[in-house]
Amino acid sequence: MDPQLPFSAPRAFTDPDAALAHVQAIYDAAVDHLRDQLRRFVAGETPSSRVRACYPRLRVRTDSVARADSRLAFGFVAGPGLYETTLTRPDLFATYYRTQFELLLKNHGAHLVGGLEVGVSKTPMPVHFALGENEHLEGSMSPERRLLLRDLFDLPDLHAMDDSIANGSHDPAPGEPEPLSLFTAPRMDYSLHRLRHYTGTVPDHFQNYVLFTNYQFYIDEFVRLGHAMMADPSSEYEAFIEPGNVVTRRVGLPAQPGDERGAAPPRLPQMPAYHLVRAGHSGITMVNIGVGPANAKNISDHIAVLRPHVWLMLGHCAGLRNTQQLGDYVLAHGYVREDHVLDEELPLWVPIPALAEVQVALETAVAEVTQLSGYELKRVLRTGTVASTDNRNWELLPFRGPHSTPARRFSQSRAVALDMERATIAANGFRFRVPYGTLLCVSDKPLHGEIKLPGMANTFYRERVDQHLRIGIRAIELLRRAGMGQLHSRKLRSFAEVAFQ
Repeated sequence: MDPQLPFSAPRAFTDPDAALAHVQAIYDAAVDHLRDQLRRFVAGETPSSRVRACYPRLRVRTDSVARADSRLAFGFVAGPGLYETTLTRPDLFATYYRTQFELLLKNHGAHLVGGLEVGVSKTPMPVHFALGENEHLEGSMSPERRLLLRDLFDLPDLHAMDDSIANGSHDPAPGEPEPLSLFTAPRMDYSLHRLRHYTGTVPDHFQNYVLFTNYQFYIDEFVRLGHAMMADPSSEYEAFIEPGNVVTRRVGLPAQPGDERGAAPPRLPQMPAYHLVRAGHSGITMVNIGVGPANAKNISDHIAVLRPHVWLMLGHCAGLRNTQQLGDYVLAHGYVREDHVLDEELPLWVPIPALAEVQVALETAVAEVTQLSGYELKRVLRTGTVASTDNRNWELLPFRGPHSTPARRFSQSRAVALDMERATIAANGFRFRVPYGTLLCVSDKPLHGEIKLPGMANTFYRERVDQHLRIGIRAIELLRRAGMGQLHSRKLRSFAEVAFQ
């Protein structure tokens, strides 16, 4: 039982397809080795030394500040020097990786010394991350054998998967390469496994355009629309996927290998995901994140590694202005962050800007779906600051008129709406360079005596959820039509930015 993989020397490439193929070969060899060693260990064999396989690595070196005049906000390194990143799941990220490789070659040309260097990194691949979707080999081992597993195989190491690069706090040691990507391979693998757990679907099904909501009513309507689209042979969407990886193909399309393994779970996962699949992962994923900023941070932390083109939040809010009516929309252009879950990663003094492309798409979508314009549109759609709190029962705090806390802070910030998740979704989009936007619907006005009561709430939900969801879907269609180059804003990039999108 040989626990070691043969040495593989790094190779240089000027063809992105060839570089990607070599990444795939290195990754496959590592995964096959770990799976084989684990199977034999479970069967009773004990390796003579520690079993190890490492992730593929991409390294580039530039010798000049010169680069192509690109209008994209990514695809180039900040200046002369050595840069590298570890890579994982080249099958899942093939299109993404190839695009990054191609842009690096195009933007730096002859100044990219030796082209793209692909080799084996020094970062061990945890054995858990090498297992296939339906492999659970360690489950049949005795407690003693499971303890021995920890001594012989690499397990997930939190020190290799923090978010210091994304947070802007990464400080390479002297002589250490600068990062090429926001995420290391172990960090990405960690999130891919978390996505399976929280959403009940495999990461392969996620699309590049994401809708978040915190109400099951929106999910129910999305499911209804998804099945209706699958019954329409002219639909641009190819499949609709629900928790448990249950696949419904568009009428007339044949089943694909693996479809038969889907099975509805006995109970929904914590944050169920649903996917309207379109060619090239250009469809729409919708996730019910539940209530609260902790959930919003949790799921967006993990979806961020998939590098989506945009995420939008749809849901309800408390209207803070007496002129608002129940059912009015609020398009957030600023955020008061009283949610606190990102205070350590993203200081409160960091502004979270509105992204013009997303704002225009959302306002246009409201106008198209409601068939309103001019003054009538302004009557139902208000653009303004949204405050997010981590206290769901903020209304129960001591109240001594409109100048008491927290009402005073809401007034001073010019907030027009209050909720629990929007600032977190926007702030994590800013932090992870994922374009973001939030469109809320006023469901109550607690400062003005209009609180949710069961009968009123049920009527409101029936009347507004369908329209609100269609607005979100239409906004995504507009953003998709504009193209990725228009969507990824330079507002989200720092002056010493990683090259990968």
